[in-house]
Amino acid sequence: MPLPPTSSAQRAREALASRLRELRLDAGISGRALAQRCGWSESKSSRIENTKTTPSDADIRAWCEACRAPEQATDLIEANRRADSLYVQWRRVQRTGMRRLQESSVPLYQRTRTFRAYCSNVVPGFLQTTGYATSLLGSITSFRDVPNDAAEAAAARVRRSAVIHEDARRCALLVEETVLRYRIGDQETMAAQLGHLLTAMAFPSVSLGIIPTSAERQNEVWPLETFTVFDNTLVKVELLSAAVNVTERSEIDLYLKAFQGLSELAVYGAPARALIVQALEALER
Repeated sequence: MPLPPTSSAQRAREALASRLRELRLDAGISGRALAQRCGWSESKSSRIENTKTTPSDADIRAWCEACRAPEQATDLIEANRRADSLYVQWRRVQRTGMRRLQESSVPLYQRTRTFRAYCSNVVPGFLQTTGYATSLLGSITSFRDVPNDAAEAAAARVRRSAVIHEDARRCALLVEETVLRYRIGDQETMAAQLGHLLTAMAFPSVSLGIIPTSAERQNEVWPLETFTVFDNTLVKVELLSAAVNVTERSEIDLYLKAFQGLSELAVYGAPARALIVQALEALER
């Protein structure tokens, strides 16, 4: 497995690899000797120490046994799993369908008080209608060739997003104007979704900004990947192949800086409503 494209995950992987190398050195054995004791190739030991291969739980137990330090295995396995949680491949968490993934994040949504989300490709999940979410998730299940439980997953997503209606929450959302024009589902589905955005603008806890295609970005932030910031302590970034969970303070600050720059490009209130209405009118053409 290649190294995850995020420094949070990279540092966690490097820290684990360093601890495994220290165990080997403390045991006074070479990479070749360790490989022989574990029953695998010398190159595998090297790949693990150089973060080219992610060790399994069994690999870590074998490593610790070979270094006569079995008591270290539990802590190292836990560290390995924490590193895994920073870069989550969609094919792994969606292999049984989409509903379970939506439900697994409910505790995170319930404990979060401030959400910041930027979407450059689709309507934010917080404001998706059941019809729009069903169409979108159906496309994803087809593309990734996983069980199609789009209807159930969409219902779970809408239930999960109900937290934004609570007065104690703050949900700041930014979307590129092009999101209003991308047809997810049929004309009726898109019309209902755009109408819901107009309604959502009146929600007390929601701030919806739309970045016009005409916005000048010469000295500002360019269109980015979709990301959500949870209480300034976690950023979830959505890639085509995986979800990246950012926990490094410096990286979180970078996303907050980007969000601030993007928010300054956005329009709100009446100008934002006008862009949504224009997108609605375009559906009729």
